[in-house]
Amino acid sequence: MSVLVAKEAPGFTAPAVMPDGTIKEDFRLADLKGKYIVLFFWPLDFTFVCPTEVIAHDHRMAQFKERGVEVIGISVDSQYTHYAWRNTSVNNGGIGQVQFPLISDMKHEIVQAYGIEHPDGVAMRASFLIDKAGIVQHQTVNNLNLGRSVDEMIRLVDALQFSEKHGEVCPAGWHKGISGITASAEGISDFLSSHADEL
Repeated sequence: MSVLVAKEAPGFTAPAVMPDGTIKEDFRLADLKGKYIVLFFWPLDFTFVCPTEVIAHDHRMAQFKERGVEVIGISVDSQYTHYAWRNTSVNNGGIGQVQFPLISDMKHEIVQAYGIEHPDGVAMRASFLIDKAGIVQHQTVNNLNLGRSVDEMIRLVDALQFSEKHGEVCPAGWHKGISGITASAEGISDFLSSHADEL
């Protein structure tokens, strides 16, 4: 697995099922340059942990949108399988009409570019937070049996945006309402003198 943090996110052009249900044959990551992006991979449609993660992202779309974040989901399934999964009710193991693009990576070019192809030939449960300049700021990779926390990704979006706005760094467990740290010996001393017991 490659670590992409601090590097430019690999670009791609691939088929996608769009939020309005149409199929776009040439979805390009480059078209989202200048926006925050959460890019997440799951192993396969019509499986078990995967629909819970896709639905969890969808349920938080209002929170992503208010932060100016584009969400993109990817697996190695075809666009037609994505379309069928999207048009299967949640009560029957589907994902319903999710509000973000579902990318098809049947040739495995994207999972390989991101370094997250599982030995079984599917995508691992990987998530990437990409900033407006196209640089990966965070990545997490889980094995197939471990579902992710979408709330943790939202926390990291908040931390990134706070750091960009204020020029400060974010301590362990930072969330909105907590002070940042001035990146200096004096700054960490000041922070720890007030907050060390809360860590």
